[in-house]
Amino acid sequence: MSPTKTIKILSGGAMRTLMVEVVPLFERASGVKVEIEFRLTSVLQKEIEAGAALDLALLPRPELDSLVSAGKIAAGATTDIARSTVGLAVRAGAAKPNIETVAAFKQALLGAQSIAYSDGPSGAYIAGLLQRLGIADEMRPKTKLTSRPVAELVAAGEAELGLQQIVAILPVEGAELVGPLPGDLQSVIIYAAGVSAGAAEPAAARAVIGFLKTPQAARLIRAKGMEPG
Repeated sequence: MSPTKTIKILSGGAMRTLMVEVVPLFERASGVKVEIEFRLTSVLQKEIEAGAALDLALLPRPELDSLVSAGKIAAGATTDIARSTVGLAVRAGAAKPNIETVAAFKQALLGAQSIAYSDGPSGAYIAGLLQRLGIADEMRPKTKLTSRPVAELVAAGEAELGLQQIVAILPVEGAELVGPLPGDLQSVIIYAAGVSAGAAEPAAARAVIGFLKTPQAARLIRAKGMEPG
């Protein structure tokens, strides 16, 4: 591929910590320049539906499949990249509650002064989870929604507990991961890459997907608290 080629990637924010390391490695290996933008999944989905220019999208599987159905992502050109789970965070040095069972997790939430979760994909799941646990009404007055990394609120003391994808918790200084949600409550978010139906450089976009499936990329995915897709 020509070293003058440039491709544009639009990625959900949870993939930032992975892609800021992957992109320079791919650029060196391929000679292709990458422009990548990170935003909330809901924002990107609307922008792509409205005709945003891109070569590759990196989004949760349901949103990417929706874009395939809308004709914005090429059919047959999507690949699962990473499996991301949701975890609980506390401020660094704070006591870590027991969340090993559903009952213990529920008690930890009820006993907290405040909790925070995102208005992204993991937050939608948490909102539904509180309903399932029968504690949505009790938790509502002490819940904070944020577009920022949830662990930043926890680190700043603005929320006692934070619930978000583990990949978004680990990079935040001043916050510590307690652990993943107990098995029965866990949500696995599959992030997938898809080549745009209108890609200017479809071959280069497919090369990025290929790179994300290499053993080198798999090691980085695991280091960020996820599993390769």
